[in-house]
Amino acid sequence: MRITFCQGVLALAIVINLLILYYVSRLQQRMLHRHRDHVQPSSRLLPVPQRPGVTVIIREFEDFENYVPDVVQSFLKQKPEQPVMVAADTLPYPPLVLPDAPNVQLVILKPAPDQPAHVSRPEMYVKTEYVALVPDGVKVDSTRQLDRMLEEFKANQGRVQMVAAPVQSLAPLQCLTLKVSLRKWTAEYSVAPSTRLCTALKGDAVILLRTKDLFNLSTPLAKPLLTSLFIQTSLRGWTVRILDVSFSSAHQPLLSSSHNQWKAENRAKASRLQLFRDFGIKQVLLEDGKQQWFGCSKETPRCFGTVHDDTPEYLYQNRWTPPCCLQALRETAKYVINILESSGVRYWLEGGTLLGAARHQDIIPWDYDVDLGIYLEDIPNCDLLRNVESGSIVDEKGFVWEKAIEGDFYRVQYSEHNHLHVDLWPFYPKNGLMTKDTWMDHRQDVEFPEHFLKPLLPLPFAGFTALAPNNYRSFLELKFGAGVIENPEYPNPAQKKLDKGK
Repeated sequence: MRITFCQGVLALAIVINLLILYYVSRLQQRMLHRHRDHVQPSSRLLPVPQRPGVTVIIREFEDFENYVPDVVQSFLKQKPEQPVMVAADTLPYPPLVLPDAPNVQLVILKPAPDQPAHVSRPEMYVKTEYVALVPDGVKVDSTRQLDRMLEEFKANQGRVQMVAAPVQSLAPLQCLTLKVSLRKWTAEYSVAPSTRLCTALKGDAVILLRTKDLFNLSTPLAKPLLTSLFIQTSLRGWTVRILDVSFSSAHQPLLSSSHNQWKAENRAKASRLQLFRDFGIKQVLLEDGKQQWFGCSKETPRCFGTVHDDTPEYLYQNRWTPPCCLQALRETAKYVINILESSGVRYWLEGGTLLGAARHQDIIPWDYDVDLGIYLEDIPNCDLLRNVESGSIVDEKGFVWEKAIEGDFYRVQYSEHNHLHVDLWPFYPKNGLMTKDTWMDHRQDVEFPEHFLKPLLPLPFAGFTALAPNNYRSFLELKFGAGVIENPEYPNPAQKKLDKGK
């Protein structure tokens, strides 16, 4: 059988492709074996002794395009014995071609079912007293750069917990102040009053800190790395000083194509979203005044489940109502009140909602719904309330109007997906008292004199003006007890008491 020229070329191409696949497979297996063999499995976890010096950690890079091998070579060129650790969630593909040296380690952070736990723990690979977090694309110009950072760190010891050397780029490194409130689910960035002393940074930098400090953080190498790092360190009151030392960037821009840039941006957004979910951050206030939300919306369920014993789950986590939930409650309350006013339904702020208006001019920071009283006789004035007797109604704005299943009252939910709600309690006068047909097992759920509603008075609430009982202090003390405005407490102190020291 004769072989044509085209058949020969095709056969040669197949052979070459097979050789390439074999080489890549062998290279990746070699990297995996190096990672697994670095720490031998043992029956117990031994502490890693620390010696003077700095370990370079390269954590944030894209597997589809990066310059990690160049960064490693850059450090080794200046100092061949420099310890370097490359940390990745999973084995990078295409494989990283790293120097075959004992001081260069690739650490896979995702645990493997056939390996002991400490193999995926990066702190087991660091034997130096300090670490330097190095971004992709950095070029080392001098053996003195890390040494100078270490000298500056020691000179500022006790005043700062980290030092930073800017990486030269088109966007200069920015010094920020970061305030994180886990109780309020928020992170707030602002421009720092100093250009050198910060609690967070915006831009690329090499960060040096103590090894024990880094690995005492709950998630020391979570991505995005600097966002994660500074959220954790700001909660501990740490600061970072920007130094006069700087590093050059060997590659600007870091990614060579718009497609790769798009992939990297999408991955960064996904990592940021996951990080804020893991940390319980629902609202981020940026230094330019913009806001970012990572909580619930009309298209998603609310941030907490069914409430038991008047104590929502977040109170047991020592947190208050997520800001996205408060925002949804404000929006729903304003919308419902506008409908009631335009329909001629008399209403007033009730119970804990009135207490929030009196104390905060807003919803109580740990409350989970809004309560309004209405006159029973006015219900026929509102088409939505009148028509829900035959079934729930989704109005043109997506709010859900329904008759509550718990009793003879009405409920307006934020959406079909999100069940944050306003409850409407119908009262009617009887012998000078306002009463109703459904009573809940709440201390404040009692009859009250009608004169508190004649007249109703405007009161600032949740960014707008609502109507409230006249002499609201006496009204609230009748329902809750004396001094209730000045003495806040959780709704069910028997289950969870407010820590007034925080």
